[in-house]
Amino acid sequence: MKNLFIAVLFISLFTACENHTDEIVEPTEIETEILIEQYGYLLNDFNVVRDTIRPGDTFGDILFANGVSHDKIMEVATKFRDSFDVRRMVVGKPYVLLNSKDSLNTTQVFIYESNKIDYAAVDFRDSISINNRQKPVRYEEREASGVISSSLSATMEEQNLSPYMTDQLANIYAWTINFFKLQPGDRFKVIYTEKFIDDTIPAGLKEIKAAYFEHRGKPLYAFKFDIDSPEKISGYYDEAANNLKRAFLKAPVKFSRISSRYNLNRRIKYYGYKVRPHRGTDFAAPIGTPILATADGVVTKSEYRGGNGNYVKIRHNGTYETQYLHMKARNVKVGQYVSQGDIIGWIGMTGNTSGPHVCYRFWKHGKEVDPFQDDTPFSKPLPKELHDAYFSIQTPLKEKLDCIVF
Repeated sequence: MKNLFIAVLFISLFTACENHTDEIVEPTEIETEILIEQYGYLLNDFNVVRDTIRPGDTFGDILFANGVSHDKIMEVATKFRDSFDVRRMVVGKPYVLLNSKDSLNTTQVFIYESNKIDYAAVDFRDSISINNRQKPVRYEEREASGVISSSLSATMEEQNLSPYMTDQLANIYAWTINFFKLQPGDRFKVIYTEKFIDDTIPAGLKEIKAAYFEHRGKPLYAFKFDIDSPEKISGYYDEAANNLKRAFLKAPVKFSRISSRYNLNRRIKYYGYKVRPHRGTDFAAPIGTPILATADGVVTKSEYRGGNGNYVKIRHNGTYETQYLHMKARNVKVGQYVSQGDIIGWIGMTGNTSGPHVCYRFWKHGKEVDPFQDDTPFSKPLPKELHDAYFSIQTPLKEKLDCIVF
């Protein structure tokens, strides 16, 4: 009987061990919280409220409604005005409240985004502090190309490219290409940098590093080059290091003299010495002397009118226009594209004039100015001592441009 008991006990123990070893134990899944860091704070530590400034909102109203005392609000508004002026918050701008994770849900940090990159963080914990910061920005080099079908802006839209790229290209080639006269088949390539905020959010075009534009069958390269100097001069140059920003000629007539300068206080004996402003610069020369366009552009006026006599007006870009008065005859028509140095007419004495000359008028943003006193873009060539540095940047960019297909 005793032996039977021992046998039964042994079988029971063996079976129990056998069952134990066959038992499958499911692994326990441990949930891990994804940590989210933004604005320099761990958002997991707060109740996060995101909103935008609405009409009628004030800094005080927003914070007081979220448990911040009137004293702290006044301290920010007065003591820290130089760091963060609460009066300058703009309707529509986003803000974030980082509230405490307790029953009070009191705002501990207020974040105001003045733009996509810059923000101010007002920290109410312990003693008040204000930090003006920037979101991390990453720049990525990209390439694009296109063939003009109707307009540059339409082509950009078809390629899902930034409208700002149209403006940048127009500025780069403002003195070499008439963008109002682009033709179907004109084409371009660009190497540019695009900006990303918080590593992933697209923030638009930063700059064009290099470009190729084929206009009327003529290839035009452009490469950005920053001159390392206190002035931090930047410009675009072609494959031979020539400045793309064309200079205005200092005179519309060769071998002439200035007979009368721009003078808003001019008095003339014939008119009883009354003030008769002279808004142009007169260049005297013999009748029949060629008159030259001082920069590339499009003829907007070519006619005879009153005291102007025969005259021509040229638009050079969105900023500058020039006008040439008292011609003997005109050599261009409205809508015609002219290059710097082209003959647009000849010296004469038509209109109100006492001698053969051309009255040269210079317009900036629709206002007549003195071209010799105004900040006129007379470009300077790239100094030869900078050529090595320029070509070390230009050569690899040109190779990349040439490899881009349309």
